[in-house]
Amino acid sequence: MKIGLAQTGFPKSLKDGLEKVKQMMMLAKKEECQLICFPESILPGLRGVGFQVEEYHHEKMKAAIEEICTLAKEYQLAVILPTEWQDELGLHLVAFVIDENGEVLGYQTKNQIDPDEDFYGYQPGQGREIFEIHDVKFGIVICHEGWRYPETVRWAALREASIVFHPQFTGKVHNPEFFNGAMVGRSLENNIYFASVNYALDGQESTTSLISPSGERLITAKRNVEELLAYEIDPQQASRLLASRFRPSLV
Repeated sequence: MKIGLAQTGFPKSLKDGLEKVKQMMMLAKKEECQLICFPESILPGLRGVGFQVEEYHHEKMKAAIEEICTLAKEYQLAVILPTEWQDELGLHLVAFVIDENGEVLGYQTKNQIDPDEDFYGYQPGQGREIFEIHDVKFGIVICHEGWRYPETVRWAALREASIVFHPQFTGKVHNPEFFNGAMVGRSLENNIYFASVNYALDGQESTTSLISPSGERLITAKRNVEELLAYEIDPQQASRLLASRFRPSLV
């Protein structure tokens, strides 16, 4: 399956984010990608990271998702679309999965919330999901989950995921080696692909990357550059050997 990892600029608004998604989808179609993944909360943007983000509006968000569903069907392109999403429990960070026919297969909530995000009203979700596109099973972990809760990635690997997608926001940090090393760790400790998708940011030291099941950094985006990384993954290479040998009763 050929995947596209979209390192976009941070959206100025929901409308601007929607345009960025459309532009990257057009590039992904030209590259003959079958699935594209975007950074954390591309619609309407992530709160508390130094950018102004407009107030959440549920009907506008529903309309934006419907618009992307229509485009996904037109392009025959599956989409992992991270957004904010309001339900009866509060405001969540989620990643919608839309198939190539424009159908919403569901969404993965961010269940492990960064302590700083408590101040902006984000509520942790419940439960994890495995999705399947073109016979490739995959999981999704959102930013903080993939960095500091490796159990979230192993959960997917134990359920036959060949790849885990990691929509994230990571700007300038004092320990970039942790973030870049964690990507390799998540793949190598499970023997699966790990696809981490960041924004193009000033001063960023962790960029969009795809890591192989053997821990090789296959493709990496440039810093503070909007670009689409395209790569044909081979699910057969994801042996999940180390994940399958995990013995939880001995922890």
